Amino acid sequence: MNLEWALQWGWSVLNACLYLLLQPFYYISILIVGLGYRRQMLLERKLFHTKVHSWAGETWRVVWSGLIAGIVLSALGMFVSVHLNTASIVCLWVTTLLLMLVRVRYLCLAYSVGLLGVAQFALNVADGWQPQGALGTSVAAIRGLDIPALLVLVAALHVAEALLVRWQGGKAATPLFVEGKRGRLVGGYRMEDLWPIPLLLLVPVQGGFTLPWTPLFGGDAGAGYMLAALPVLMGFSSVTLGHLPRQKAVLTSNRLLLYSVALLLLSLLAAWWSPLMLPAALFSFLAHEALIWYGNMEESRLSPMFVHPEQGMRVLAVLPDSPATAMGILPGEAIYRVNGVIVNSRAELHQALRINSAFCKLEVRNLQGEIKFVQRGMYDGDHHQLGVVLAPDEDASWAVSIQPASIYRIIAMHIGARRRKAGQASKADGASLDTVKK
Repeated sequence: MNLEWALQWGWSVLNACLYLLLQPFYYISILIVGLGYRRQMLLERKLFHTKVHSWAGETWRVVWSGLIAGIVLSALGMFVSVHLNTASIVCLWVTTLLLMLVRVRYLCLAYSVGLLGVAQFALNVADGWQPQGALGTSVAAIRGLDIPALLVLVAALHVAEALLVRWQGGKAATPLFVEGKRGRLVGGYRMEDLWPIPLLLLVPVQGGFTLPWTPLFGGDAGAGYMLAALPVLMGFSSVTLGHLPRQKAVLTSNRLLLYSVALLLLSLLAAWWSPLMLPAALFSFLAHEALIWYGNMEESRLSPMFVHPEQGMRVLAVLPDSPATAMGILPGEAIYRVNGVIVNSRAELHQALRINSAFCKLEVRNLQGEIKFVQRGMYDGDHHQLGVVLAPDEDASWAVSIQPASIYRIIAMHIGARRRKAGQASKADGASLDTVKK
């Protein structure tokens, strides 16, 4: 009996994996991720004349970490059963892709499952409405969705997302010059990560293999089950002016965990008492939007972090494999002296570096305001002399404006030239940056 069950289980896993490889949705999610990182690299080249990140490396990072998350969630999902079929999978993905056309951050099951739950409630109220054709097929697919179980899945996915954000959030952050309050240019970061997560879900079917336990939504013990493949895309997007990327990632992770626990409890209650299904579905996307609204409000109240102090030059970002990286200079720190000379502008910084073209010694104020001394030899091939991106000053020639991003803007960003004439500043053109989590 144990050998027969193991064989059935093995064949089911193999079939689900083959189905995952054959269906297009997983590859679509990887393509979306790759295009997003390539767009980011093109922006970095346009702004800084060098790339801060590798789009291929970042894509590979989120693919393998998403695969790990998928394996863990699939293992936990063996104790939760979801009524899912091909029509349900297509319904979820079509809804998600349609929402993405409105805002990129809507590329999230919290929105698609929540809205489909509201739609299912409305269709159940209009029980006598039975359309024909493709519309009838869509209506039948929505009515057949197991919304409480899918909301539990959404909560579990957001737990995984919170842990991924805490683990990897901010690694691919792009430095920006943004026009802040009162027209002053400030430095900031655009943070965006998407993780393609392949899931294998336990689905009740006639004639499937039996389990020695009863899943949460499984029904009677001894019922048949099989594994179904459901690739999903999870991630977040944010622009921060008052935090380091790592600090912003930790804050986002903590709030996502609270959201996930609340949604999980509400979804389990909805599975026990069906009238709570509509509040749970509404909570799925409304609470998600509330997190974004609160994060934006918090950012608006913070003082910009990446502005120059009274003396010295604030470091916005450090380029990889640069002299600044080797010397241990970190974003947020301020370069105070270079080769013994106090520097308060880019011109003074470059002039001080020319004092000794083969060696540089820096006095740097760290994030705690303490002085540290770093030094290094300068070699042929060192780019940007130090390899730091400094916070903007009055002579900065460009800036980006932050606008809600839709799929129409995901291919290209428009960088606006910023000129000051007679004390007047021209506003930068839209950079299509999403200011919130997805």
